[in-house]
This record gives sequence, structure tokens and C-alpha cells, in this order.
Amino acid sequence: MNTIAKSRTSMSASKFTLLCNSHKCRVKLSGVAWVTACSHVFCDQHGSEEFSRTPAVCPACSSMLSGKLDVLRTELTPSEQYKAMVLVGLQPETVLEISHKAIDFWIYQINQERLLMEYNLSRAGGQVLQMEKFMIQQNQSREHELNALKGEISSLKKMLEEYKRKYSEVLERLNERNKQYQKLQGLLDSLRMHTMGTVEKDTVPHTFTTGLVKQRSPLSSPSFIGPEADRFFSLGPESAKTFFQFSTPTQDKTHSFIKKN
Repeated sequence: MNTIAKSRTSMSASKFTLLCNSHKCRVKLSGVAWVTACSHVFCDQHGSEEFSRTPAVCPACSSMLSGKLDVLRTELTPSEQYKAMVLVGLQPETVLEISHKAIDFWIYQINQERLLMEYNLSRAGGQVLQMEKFMIQQNQSREHELNALKGEISSLKKMLEEYKRKYSEVLERLNERNKQYQKLQGLLDSLRMHTMGTVEKDTVPHTFTTGLVKQRSPLSSPSFIGPEADRFFSLGPESAKTFFQFSTPTQDKTHSFIKKN
């Protein structure tokens, strides 16, 4: 089983690309890299910054790297000459041991990446669950608000219908009042016309309304004499003179009313 697992791991490792183990970097490694005895690898920039100090400390696991071969700067794509000479002269057991340790390094890196991905996945799943709970709460609150708004809308509709009914009633009353006002206005106009006609009739002079006789001029006929009298008294001065002239009877000298003694 271990052989099958290692073979599967080696197959997956052939497709795996090393990443800088610094959580701030996580860049794909190529060319030169820094490897540690604690099976961590870093890019050339971060490795040079971190391992230039003594004693060196692994930035991934905080392990002390005090040994001479605890940190190595290596080429990830060595030349063919290097590959041909690096293990030459070593015992097969040593070669196998070196190869075993190198494969273990790759297995560790793959497992670390898997664990990191699982951690990120679980963290993202927790965030998703929190977001789902938040969304459920928000949806519930929105539903409550929507129901409250629907209730307000229904009550406002009822109030609107009531106001419409009251408006129609008030409009009918207003129309009735307008009709009554028009009738009263017509009656008032007719009463004014009647009053004006009565006043005009009352302004005609009457002789005996006050019981006093209007004073007339001396030459005018009395008011109680009819038109014939007016015609009679309309004679000129000469006629009047001749009319009122009369002669006294001549005294008869022979017939005196006084007897002499």
C-alpha cells in the first residue's frame, strides 16, 4: 500500500509545481530556490532576506537552522553534467536513500499544499455558511418588512376608498348647496326687482297723501276746483275787470229811506 501511495504521489508530483512557502509570496518557483532541512522551500528573494541572518530561522515553521547543510541554495533545473556527476561514486543504497529523501520532500510539499487548500476550503466554507445565515436573516427581515409594507398599503387603500367616499358625499352636498344658492339668488333678484318697482311707484306725487294742500300761486285755481273752474278762472285781466264791474242802483231822491222830521 505504501508503494502504491508513493507511486500515486510521484505521479501527482510530476504535475506539481513548487510554490514559495512564505505566506506573503506563494509564487511559483523556477530557476534558483532555497530549501531547508525541515522540508520547506522559498524563492530566491525571500530566502536571501531570511537566511542572511544568523542564526537562521525558517519563516514557515520557526525551526532553527544552525547546521551547515540545514539551508541550501539550489538550482531546480540543473544541467545534464550536474545530473551525471552529483551521485557518481555513491553506493546504490546511498543513492536510493538520497532519492527517498528527495521524494519525501516532494510528498511533504504536496501534503502541505493539500492541507493548506483544505484549510482555505474549510475557511471559505465557514464564510459561506456565515453568508448563508446572514442572507437568511436578511431575507427574513426583508420578508417582515415586505409584509409590513403590504399591510400599510392595504390600510392606505382602505383609507383612500374612505376618502373617496367622503369626497363623493361632500361633492353631492356641495352640488345641493349650489342649487339652493342659485334658487336663493334667483329669489333675491326677483325680490330686488319687485322692490325697485314698488319704490318707483311710491315716488309718484299724490295730493292727499300727507293731508296737506300744496300752496298755489294767487292766480292759480284752488285745488278743490275742477278743470272747468280752472277754465273759468283763466280769463284775462280785462275780462275779469268787466266781469267784476257792477253798478250800484241810483238813489231815488224821491224815495229815501230816511224820513226827515
